[in-house]
Amino acid sequence: MRLKSYSQNIFLYLSPFNIDKRSQYMNAFPTLANDLTTDNLTTLVQTLHPSVTVSSFKINKEFVFDNGEEAVSTAGRIEAEIEFSDEEAARLPKQLIIKVCRPDIAPRPLYRNEVNFYTRLRQELTIEAPVCIGGMFDEETANFGLALEDMRSRGVTFPNVKSDHGVDHIKSVLKCLAKLHAFYWNSPRFKTDLNWLDSHIKGELYTFFNHPDIVPAVIEAEVEKEQFKKEMVEGLGRTPSDLYKEMRKVQQHQATLTPTICHGDTHIGNTYTLPDGSAGLYDWQLMSRGYFMHDVSYIIITGLSVAQRRQYQHELISYYLDQLQQYGVIDAPNADQAFTEFRHAAVWCLYIGWLTTPIENYGWDITVCNHVRLSSAYRDLDSKTAVALLPEVPPYTD
Repeated sequence: MRLKSYSQNIFLYLSPFNIDKRSQYMNAFPTLANDLTTDNLTTLVQTLHPSVTVSSFKINKEFVFDNGEEAVSTAGRIEAEIEFSDEEAARLPKQLIIKVCRPDIAPRPLYRNEVNFYTRLRQELTIEAPVCIGGMFDEETANFGLALEDMRSRGVTFPNVKSDHGVDHIKSVLKCLAKLHAFYWNSPRFKTDLNWLDSHIKGELYTFFNHPDIVPAVIEAEVEKEQFKKEMVEGLGRTPSDLYKEMRKVQQHQATLTPTICHGDTHIGNTYTLPDGSAGLYDWQLMSRGYFMHDVSYIIITGLSVAQRRQYQHELISYYLDQLQQYGVIDAPNADQAFTEFRHAAVWCLYIGWLTTPIENYGWDITVCNHVRLSSAYRDLDSKTAVALLPEVPPYTD
């Protein structure tokens, strides 16, 4: 069945409960600031800190999709100050960003994924990423809650395609990614305690992005609705269907290569810079088992102007490979092999990365600038020709 009201129904496709029924479930975390209490905040924090109790809290700001803010994509955010009643909590951050289910949609695999990262993986990693003090996901309703440090208290800045952050920031992000990728590089744990991870060719996240009636339907509708997207795709000599098939070929190919854990959504807007110049990553909703170039390509293409990317892409790929070696990886591809994979990976960046995204999520400038960078990379790298050499894959089946 084709989804007609794609802006909402697309995210409900994988959620068995109607939005209006969520409030009937006692274990559903609130979606709005007015419904927060010390009890449900305590329940959230105790998922990671069982002895800690929230004694009071103050809401500073709330971001939900329908309040006119161009600051919300797939989840709502509540800025809050929390007080704890336990001495043990003295080391916990009190300035928090509480991520919640959007009241109008429930992208189940994205919410589950991010909670899994923060509650199952974050504690074993030494990469730069937000501190999480609690996370929960409800399978019945797809509601979730995440209590994350408000990183502004550490003086971080958040770049985007309009900011002048420079090549050094991209190198800092690549160093962070190399540390993440090296930690899980070809890990035997993928067959044991990490076998719950989705991949780009298997699992609910895969279904979300590959089922013709889910994200591909959104992209078809977005390209039809937005004239600039329509003409951009036409200018590449492609159709959404062409790009969909290319994306599937690339991800099937990447699945034959050395796996690691990927952040999954490394556009420049999901990075941050600390005062010392080091970089971190947030928004882990697309985290999965995958191939390193999935992450590396996306930050290089979205993080630099077209001219900068053309000038520095080879240097940055070599820098990443050097960092990977520094963190102990001995079987990484060479620079030529990595650049071929860079050409392949640009397809996902263009197709899934931003063709999915409505203008209202980030505003006109940021949305269009990302599309310009991504479509230019696809053309410059001749990704069409590179992907044509990959084996064909059968059509998607449930």
